[in-house]
This record gives sequence, structure tokens and C-alpha cells, in this order.
Amino acid sequence: MCGITGWVSFDRDLTAEAGALHAMTETMACRGPDDRGTWAEGPAALGHRRLAIIDLPGGRQPMSVRTPEGAVALVYSGETYNFTELRRELTGRGHRFTTDSDTEVVLHGYLEWGDAVAERLNGMYAFAVWDARHDRLVMIRDRMGIKPFYYHPTADGVLFGSEPKAILANPLARPRVGPDGLRELFTMIKTPGHAVWDGMREVEPGTVVTVGRAGPTTRAYWRLRTRPHTDDRDTTVATVRTLLDDIVRRQLVADVPRCTLLSGGLDSSAMTALAARQLAERGEKVRSFAVDFVGQTDNFVADELRGTPDTPFVHDVAELARTDHQDIVLDAQALADPAVRERVIRARDLPAGFGDMDTSLLLLFRAIRDQSTVALSGESADEVFGGYLQFFDDDARRADTFPWLVRFGRHFGDDTDVLRPDLAKSLDLEGYVADGYRTAVAGIQRLEGESDFEYRMRQICHLHLTRFVRVLLDRKDRMSMAVGLEVRVPFCDHRLVEYVYNTPWSLKSFDGREKSLLREATADVLPRSVYERVKSPYPSTQDPRYARALQDQARELLARPSHRVFDLVDRERVRAAAERETPVSTQVGRRGLERTLDLAQWLDLYTPELVLS
Repeated sequence: MCGITGWVSFDRDLTAEAGALHAMTETMACRGPDDRGTWAEGPAALGHRRLAIIDLPGGRQPMSVRTPEGAVALVYSGETYNFTELRRELTGRGHRFTTDSDTEVVLHGYLEWGDAVAERLNGMYAFAVWDARHDRLVMIRDRMGIKPFYYHPTADGVLFGSEPKAILANPLARPRVGPDGLRELFTMIKTPGHAVWDGMREVEPGTVVTVGRAGPTTRAYWRLRTRPHTDDRDTTVATVRTLLDDIVRRQLVADVPRCTLLSGGLDSSAMTALAARQLAERGEKVRSFAVDFVGQTDNFVADELRGTPDTPFVHDVAELARTDHQDIVLDAQALADPAVRERVIRARDLPAGFGDMDTSLLLLFRAIRDQSTVALSGESADEVFGGYLQFFDDDARRADTFPWLVRFGRHFGDDTDVLRPDLAKSLDLEGYVADGYRTAVAGIQRLEGESDFEYRMRQICHLHLTRFVRVLLDRKDRMSMAVGLEVRVPFCDHRLVEYVYNTPWSLKSFDGREKSLLREATADVLPRSVYERVKSPYPSTQDPRYARALQDQARELLARPSHRVFDLVDRERVRAAAERETPVSTQVGRRGLERTLDLAQWLDLYTPELVLS
């Protein structure tokens, strides 16, 4: 897994900049608690923090090879699941290996194929190669954007890192956020390449960024493309199952303790059951973990989003799959703790505004990390197979905007509600979203003969797989790596994504329900209760003590009238929410308080320069 960073400056010798490189590298100590390493030569300097997963003694980084034309050095984050096959092929081509790590395979793959190595990798990865033979830096990110990767062009080169904090640790980068950065913060549309911080960019998923003396150039090596689907229903279901079996088998490979994240929903239950079956063949038992809240199961109140509590379904799966299961039960005090919120914001570098769904995820991962180093997650199955309510909502289907915004506005309110009215007007968030939507749908290919309805559903699937999923993948990565836990996402395997994306909507929902293909492909390993369960989102506490704690913290903030957060948020709206006699016990209605407290803490921690117009 790990964290990577580096600096290329074509006009100076960076061997004299050890202090700056060290500072950049140490910002990611949580991502790599097991080891650290740096490498510098001439205009290039690379830093690495390691979370050891495969070949514990042999996978140290940065990793380099000396060639007659110059050094080739690599820093790598992630996992390559087909590294065994690639190593076999490279050995046949004359390469010799001194470790059993996938990192060395990627390095030799680059030596053999250059940046085309990306097209041969199956996995989640973000890596950078300094190639002195050609005086260039090559940065490559996985197809789905599972691993984060940022860069910041400079006057004579580039800074890069797994997270913005690594780049911001260099004196050449300013912690500055302009109007477009604020627009990105308050719209949840995940514009490709946008990093919020001024001057900073994301390496886009499926992209190679090459930096030479003339500056950066980009090349897309993978994009989600439209292709005809000719398999019938039975063949499609069987193909999905074959792919899932292979994906889970590959992603169970690790030299450290591993587990699964189990929510009792279809996605995590199917993944856990398949992992349990495969490990049982080797005489092993899978560990599973679930999050719960004090009193939630006994006092659960159904709403439009969540019709049932998770725990009974979790236990049904654990019993059938015979997992070694543990519920991680959290209380309202822990969820509202400002120190936990600070950990969340430091992990994400931004005030994401997910409230207790972020703090609970961090606390869950922290508890898991005491017992396991690798976890398999059901993340992204909803995007791949069509599981969200907006896929079935006529208003969301017809809306000339990102469909999740229709559902979110209905259930959580508008994020802009918290902003000062004059700022909201000047930012023109509605126009920003509209422009982003037009750009997002412009390049979606239509299949010849595809009906209007099928093409609209293709658009909705494409938007979720190229925009919405990246919000959740980033959240998953930051929360897990903040505690040194590697979370793998089997449903993001690009082979599965490509195959299911091109199945028509009539096949994705052949039984009139969400995720029909996944349900049928894994029916033999699921409890009947889970097979029949309706989609339920990631859990959120209903404990009114959590909402009261938010109100108390908001009142403390209001007592500091000069705080910079009131340059952004409407003080009177915050006051009204803080003084409400009956605090809301669900996420609906409390999002404004969570947003405000996140923003305030972010401003305190990062002291960014804000350019509001």
C-alpha cells in the first residue's frame, strides 16, 4: 500500500534538499508505518513510507536499477494482483529478480515496456518512475482511481504525492484555495483532475503523466468504453461469477493478517461469502468486521433511506459463512469527539462533510487495524451493478444533472444551505454543476440501435463509475490509510467493470430489483435474508446524543465571532440549528452543523489562504 512523494527540479541538484524531502515523506507516516526510505540523484528526489503487505523483508523502497544510460528509480503505492504472471513473463524475457515483491515486478515491467506497463497491470496503484535515461518523471494511476495521486507543476519541474499534504509540506506549494476549489468542495461532482488546492492537480484515473523539461504531458491508457453485449442472461450471470471468484482469489494474497468488511448488504455479504469459501478450501477461516452503534439495533427507526438495521443480516452471513466475526460498537461520544474529527480532516486534507459516516469509518478501521492489516471491501458494487436508489428514481433519471444530487437534495438538504447567501451567489454553484454535467455526459458513447431509455441508463451508470465512485474510493483510502490499514476493492477490478458496464439495463435489473446480476451470481453463498434484503446505505447513528453534541460544539464556535469559518457560512443559520430545542436524530437536518464544524477545524489545521471571488 504505502505513501509516495517526490520532487523533480531540472534546474538544481536535489541531493542538497534532504530536509524538504524528509518533511514531505513524513507527512505520510500513517500510510506507511513499517518503513521509510528516500532516494535523490541530480534533479530528482523520491520519498516513500511503507506498509508491508507482500515480501515483508524484500519490498523496501525507493527501488532503483542502474543502467548504462542512467538510473531508473521507482516509488510505488498499492498492489498488483497479477504480479506472479508478469514476473514469469519478464523472467522469460531475461529479467532477474532479487525479491518476491510486486514492486520489483512493476519496476522491471517499466524497464521492459516503458509506460505501456500500465496496460498490463491488474490492481490498484499509483507510482512514479524517475528515468534518468530520458531525463523524465513518469506518473501512473490505476484505471478506477482507487489509489490517490496528486502533482503540482513548478517553474522548473514538479512536486507529487499520494496526498496533498505531502506536496503542501514543500515550500514551493502554497496552501491556497480559490473560487473553483470552493465550488468543488460544495458540489460533490468530483471534476476529473481537480484537486481543490490552487496549482495542484490529480493524476486522473487510467492516465500517464510524463514530466520533462518542457513540462507535463498526459496520455490516457484506459477509459470506460461502449461495446456491444451479446451474452444471454445465464451466460452473463455465469461470467460475473467466474470473474468474482478470480478477483477474490487474487485479492486474498497477502503475507499479513486479512479480513473482510461486512455490512449485511448484498455487496459485502457476497464478497465475504466468496472469500470464506476459498479460504475454507485451504483450511482457513475468514475474519469479518462490522460497525454498529450503541442501542441502534434495538431502537432502530426506519426511514426512506434505511429500512432495516444492519446487524441481524451481518450475523446471518457470519453464521452461514462461518466467519470469525466481530461487531465494532461505537457510541455517540466517540462519533462526535473533535479529536476524531481532526483525524478525519488531517486524513482527507479537506472538510469533506460526511459527518458521523466519516468518523465511524475511521474508528472502525482503527479497531480492525489492531487485528488485521488487509481488509476486503464491498465498495463500488452499487456503481458497477446499479444499486443506488437514484437508478430507480424517475426524477433522478429525467434530471438534467448528476442523478445523486437529486436524491441527496431530497434526503440531506442542499450543501449550499450552510453558505453565506452572498458567497453562494458569487460562486454560482448551480452553473458550475451544470457545466460539469454537460462535460461529463458529452463523451459517453451510444451503442448503435440503443433506445433512449437504455442510453440514459448507460449515462447514469457511466457518471457513477467515473465521478461518484471516486468520491467514495477517496474516502475509503484516506480513512483506512490514516490508521495503516490496506482496504482492497474487488468490485473495482477493471475486467468486471468493463463487462458489467456494457450489459444493458434490462439485464442489470432483470428481476425488477437493484443489482440483479450480482444477486443471482452469488445466490448459492448468501443467506436468504440477505438475498431478499433491499439496498441500505452505509449506516448513520440515530442517537440524539450525537446531534446534541454537535449543537454544543456549534455554540462554542458561535462564541468565537471572529472565526474565519464565518467568512464562508451563514452565522444565523448555524445559530438556528444550534439552538433548536429538539435535535434531529438522523443525518437529515444535521448536515449543516457537521459541515460547519468540519470547515472550522480545517481552517484551524491548514490555515489556507481563501480567495472568495
